[in-house]
Amino acid sequence: MENQKNNEKTARENLLREGETLKGTAIKGYDFDKGIDYKEIMGSFSTTGFQASHLSKAIEITNKMIKDKAFIYLGYTSNLVSSGLRDIFRYLVKHKKVNVVVTTAGGIEEDIIKCLGDFVLGDFKAQGAELRKKGINRIGNIFVSNSLYVKFEQFVQPILEELYQEQKKTNKIFTPSDIVWKLGEKINDEKSIYYWAWKNNIRVYCPALTDGAIGDNIYFFKFKHPDFIVDVAEDAKRLNDTTIGLKKSGLMILGSGVIKHHILNANMLRNGADYAVYINTAQEFDGSDSGATPDEAVSWGKIIPNAESIKVYGDATILFPILVASTFASEK
Repeated sequence: MENQKNNEKTARENLLREGETLKGTAIKGYDFDKGIDYKEIMGSFSTTGFQASHLSKAIEITNKMIKDKAFIYLGYTSNLVSSGLRDIFRYLVKHKKVNVVVTTAGGIEEDIIKCLGDFVLGDFKAQGAELRKKGINRIGNIFVSNSLYVKFEQFVQPILEELYQEQKKTNKIFTPSDIVWKLGEKINDEKSIYYWAWKNNIRVYCPALTDGAIGDNIYFFKFKHPDFIVDVAEDAKRLNDTTIGLKKSGLMILGSGVIKHHILNANMLRNGADYAVYINTAQEFDGSDSGATPDEAVSWGKIIPNAESIKVYGDATILFPILVASTFASEK
């Protein structure tokens, strides 16, 4: 009996100990008894906790970038252009909401290819062997007919020829951003991100231009013109130079890999960005830059120590439309 009492006393002391009284934001969600108010629903994210509150912080930081008239670097991976986010990127470039874009080869070519035909909703579980027989490429649950890449080659090869003839005539060596510039001009389609980038004089940098269908086209082109050159180094200089002397620098990076590091590395040359919003699903356990948090970037001088920054863990196809609706698209 005595043992039972001691056990109870010990358990109570361990389990029912008093804690400090907490002060701060109370956790609560949206009350649907008030009806449906999307602005209020998004506002409730700040008190919801978990990644909802991180998204709320990302919205707050983005609005500060806008208010501070920061020079905004937008980075996104190619899969996001495969998705419907392409139309949101087009909106941001069309309305001059961002100053510089950095993406991968797929992020260039798939915007142009969508001007030549539609991508359609498919299935993550579709069998690769069956799709291959039909000439259908799968990007997650999005299907793309290989015929569109044939059309893309027919569009791109004359442009490469034009650039090559100018190279021969003037000795000018074109950069990846020059090629993107020319693609945007030639596609002449208001649905295109890069049409608007060309029209609004917004540079688009693609450090891995050869990693995709554009690279395949350059590969085939060089069989005919082995002396054709693309100057990657000049684009690195151009991008790095944009950071020098900025009053405020803001980063919006969706996804990771080369686009993330390219933007961060450029901002290291000004001793770090003032604002940073990351949206990706990468983890940091393996030491990759993809999974690295903003605080790791501070250690390198890529983000300043007193910067306002946040990483939101999640799918950008869900999160980014909410962020844009609460920031760039809500500007008066």
